[in-house]
Amino acid sequence: MKTHKIGIIMNGVTGRMGTNQHLLRSIDAIIKQGGVKISPTECIMPDPILVGRNETKLKALIEQTSVEKYTTDLDSVMTDPAYPIYFDAQTTLRRFAAVKAAAAAGKHVYCEKPTAIKTEDAYELYKICRDAGVKNGVVQDKLWLPGMQKFQRLVENDFFGEILSVRGEFGYWVFEGHTIPAQRPSWNYRKEDGGGMIVDMLCHWRYVIDNLFGKVKSVSCLAATHIPERIDEEGKPYKCTADDSAYSTFELENGVVCHFNSSWNVRVRRDDLLTMQVDGTKGSAIVGLRDVWTQHYGNTPRPIWNPDVPQPIDFMEGWQKVPEQENYDNAFKIQWELFLRHVVLDEPFRWDLLEGAKGVQLAELGIESSEQRKWIDLPELKA
Repeated sequence: MKTHKIGIIMNGVTGRMGTNQHLLRSIDAIIKQGGVKISPTECIMPDPILVGRNETKLKALIEQTSVEKYTTDLDSVMTDPAYPIYFDAQTTLRRFAAVKAAAAAGKHVYCEKPTAIKTEDAYELYKICRDAGVKNGVVQDKLWLPGMQKFQRLVENDFFGEILSVRGEFGYWVFEGHTIPAQRPSWNYRKEDGGGMIVDMLCHWRYVIDNLFGKVKSVSCLAATHIPERIDEEGKPYKCTADDSAYSTFELENGVVCHFNSSWNVRVRRDDLLTMQVDGTKGSAIVGLRDVWTQHYGNTPRPIWNPDVPQPIDFMEGWQKVPEQENYDNAFKIQWELFLRHVVLDEPFRWDLLEGAKGVQLAELGIESSEQRKWIDLPELKA
């Protein structure tokens, strides 16, 4: 077996997302499956080194995985030619300087979103990597979720006809920490630390909408901080300075209207933590993280408004669940494998840092829209 060994600097994997999705379920899983298979006789094998500030956490990850190397000295591996890829899953405010340094060192760059807080900085990172001639990519994991894949198959088979609108509901109740411990880190709720629902989720909605429904033309957004105080990791109360909910409407260039409610203060009574209802002239679908339910034009009931009598129609009955027609791997792992093939084999990879900058742009303009209480058009970010 011919093996292309590729060194990866994994910075920031001691955090929740970095540990679970990028290390355990992606890179470690790829190593344990025998690498990324190129052919029956050829594969790409990741050779990661974990980087962080907490040596105790790094050692624990080494014991938990098949990874053997770690360091608390980022500079030492930035200059090591054995590691041509730099991956960043740090908190957002640390990302700009680290990615800039990696590109200057000639490293290919793959990083979490948002790539920055300001569009200017995110676009600058794209230009820095482009001018340095290094391959680059941003995590856009939701595109490979089973529900999104099933939705795309429906589009390919013209199930919807003309898509008219999309209504997304995202979120769940994040406990404040006074009695039940919070299940998200406290920095998420401090604006000065890079937190905020708009900064976090509008980056996701940009690539989801752009790739699945059409190019975003304009945004109207209302931000809210519904919970004013939470308890941090040390058991101390702190003031919430970032928005914890965002109510956003997006107008697309093709005329489709998308509305997404995003909140950490909502109790779930729907199929999943994220659902999107997509309505078209021929049919509709409820798209979740894994499952999709459809209602064709021929199965659409004919309601009549009459609140004086019990509703005679069971509106849940007319929907059919899309069957499992394919095998679905972890979404983060799928994109990691595509990026590794991009670096080693020079295969196309269109989810670059320009796409990351577009997500930051939508978030920044969403904040501007909320502050000014008006619709904002999106200028084009050019390659």
